[in-house]
Amino acid sequence: MNPDAPLAASSSPDPAPHPSLVRRVFIGQNGLRSGWRLLIYLAIVAAVLGAIAKFLKVGNSAGRTSLSPIETGGGAAALFLISLLAAWIMSRIEGRSLGQYGLPWVQAFHKDFWVGLLWGIGTTSATVLVIFLLHGVTVSGGPVHGGKLLLSAAAWALAFLFVGFNEEFGFRGYLQFTLTTGIGFWPAAFVIAGLFGLAHMGNSGENMFGELSVVLFGLLFCLFLRRRGTLWWAVGFHMGYDFAETFLWGEPDSGLLPTHNWFSSSFSGPKWLTGGTVGPEASVITPIMLVIVGLLFSLCYREVKYSTTLKQVGRLG
Repeated sequence: MNPDAPLAASSSPDPAPHPSLVRRVFIGQNGLRSGWRLLIYLAIVAAVLGAIAKFLKVGNSAGRTSLSPIETGGGAAALFLISLLAAWIMSRIEGRSLGQYGLPWVQAFHKDFWVGLLWGIGTTSATVLVIFLLHGVTVSGGPVHGGKLLLSAAAWALAFLFVGFNEEFGFRGYLQFTLTTGIGFWPAAFVIAGLFGLAHMGNSGENMFGELSVVLFGLLFCLFLRRRGTLWWAVGFHMGYDFAETFLWGEPDSGLLPTHNWFSSSFSGPKWLTGGTVGPEASVITPIMLVIVGLLFSLCYREVKYSTTLKQVGRLG
């Protein structure tokens, strides 16, 4: 070996250049960071809402005291389409399938939806039954009879289907998906549940106990999503719960009185039992019932199916 020979060039590759500060702020391991994606999504929603409000000169409906199928379903359908449009735009930006955000149309109205629907109707009915057994409610015939009964049932079913779409996809669709990629599923779920409660604070007659139930509802819906992998079970449950609450039993919903209902429920007794003017949402029975439903659901559905990876794009459509 010649000691005067030049050393051989190192075969190790040059170290990769450090990304710039701007790139580190905006780009993570999975592309554009989740916080920026959320801001873009919310900006799209706000822009569309602002344009519609300006064009239609939409007024403030915070002072309403009753629920009707047309008003309830129409508003929910419009908001759902706006959030769906924003999510579709984001899916093009991110290179994902729209169905990966929770509502794959290839699974639309399959078994999960109908099972969730029955669970929702059963949960509301069980709550009314418990309050009845504790002498807190009297059930009598409602204002709808005869041939108008089926028409009213169909109108409320369609209205609450859109309510289910709007609130489940609006809160636990793109928002839940994107926050999960940034901070994990359950931290995101608690944030979304808190936002879900804040969104219901404008309801006429709502109080702090009703708000607690709304937050628990939000966490329960997140559990449905995590174990079933899509929002279809949650949409069915949401629709069934509201349908039974308003049309079937004629209860106040967040302080709003029902119309075109089959039965009418008249509550009397302590507020902790009946919820007062807010309705059973503010009753102590409701959070207890939600915990029971969560436990039963967890026993029936043990597998975690929710995922934010691109592996699910083809399967979810």
